[in-house]
Amino acid sequence: MLNLYDVWVNWFEGEENGYNVCHFHEWRKDDKVELLDQVPLIKVSKELYDYIENDLKELPEKLLKDVYQKAYARKNHERIQLDYCFVVSDGNGILAIDTIGYTTPIRKSRLIPRQEQLVYDMVKDLEPESYEFSQTNDKDKKDYHLLSLAPEYMHGLTRKERQLKQLLFMALDQLQSTKNTAEMKYWYTEWNPYMYGQIQSLGFEEIWTMLYEEAIVGWSQKHEQLCERLIKGQPFFEKLWEMEQEPKVN
Repeated sequence: MLNLYDVWVNWFEGEENGYNVCHFHEWRKDDKVELLDQVPLIKVSKELYDYIENDLKELPEKLLKDVYQKAYARKNHERIQLDYCFVVSDGNGILAIDTIGYTTPIRKSRLIPRQEQLVYDMVKDLEPESYEFSQTNDKDKKDYHLLSLAPEYMHGLTRKERQLKQLLFMALDQLQSTKNTAEMKYWYTEWNPYMYGQIQSLGFEEIWTMLYEEAIVGWSQKHEQLCERLIKGQPFFEKLWEMEQEPKVN
C-alpha cells in the first residue's frame, strides 16, 4: 500500500457536501491545521470518490480493513495511531478522511498544493482499488434541500459567501415555517421592492416560491443585505453572521 508522510490537514467535521471542505487557498489563520505523520493513499473509482466526498454514509468494509491503524498523527512530538484515516483520490479529486473511530467519513480535508501534486503523480498510472458499496439509484438519490443546497448553487462562491448563503437559507427555512403571509410579503418586498404591487394578491406559498427561486441563484450584495436583516435579533444566527464578518486571511 502507498503511504504519504508529513501531510498537513485542515479537518472539516460532519460535512456531507464536498463544497464545504475548503481547498488550501480558503484555509484561514484560525483553522486548526494538523500534521499526519503517515497516512495510507488509495486510488478509487470516480463513483466511490463522489460517494465519500458528498455524503456521510458507511464506508466499504474492505476499505476500512485495508487502512486499519495504518495512519499516525503527530502531536507534541508524539506519534498517535489512528484507526481509520487515509487519503483517497480518483485521479481528479483528493481528500483526506478520518472516521475518528466510526465507519463513516466524519472528518474531511483537502491537502496543500505540493502534496496534492505528489498524490496525482503517485496514482497517475494506478488502477482503482475495487470496493463494494451501496451505490445510489435514482430513487435513493441524495436529497438536497434548504439546509443542504445542491452544489450548482454554491459553485464559484468564496468560503464566506457559501457560509452566508447557508445562513440565509437557514433563516428562510425558519421563515417558511411561520406561514405568515404578511411577513412573507414584507421580506419579499425587501428583496425586490419593484414587485410590491404585483404580490399583494398572492398567497404565502406563491411569494415564498418566488423568493426561493430568485435567492437560490448566485450571491450578491442584495443576498447579503437580506441575510443580515432576516437574522436580526436571533442570537444564534447573529453569532454565525459575526464569525463571517471578521477579517480572516490564510
